[in-house]
Amino acid sequence: MKEDIQNKEFTPDLLMKYEIAEELGLIDKVKKLGWGGLTAKETGRIGGLMTVRKKKSSYNKADKI
Repeated sequence: MKEDIQNKEFTPDLLMKYEIAEELGLIDKVKKLGWGGLTAKETGRIGGLMTVRKKKSSYNKADKI
């Protein structure tokens, strides 16, 4: 698992994914088991929160234009 983290480039989406996992208290599970070790419910929660944040970000960008 540690090799996966070291070899991956931290894109904004991946960084957001890790931040949300940490906020939900899942970061230790992700570090130990990888993203595949999460349940469907946990994964869906992360994905849903990522979607909400992306929408808010795009609305904020549109307001500034």
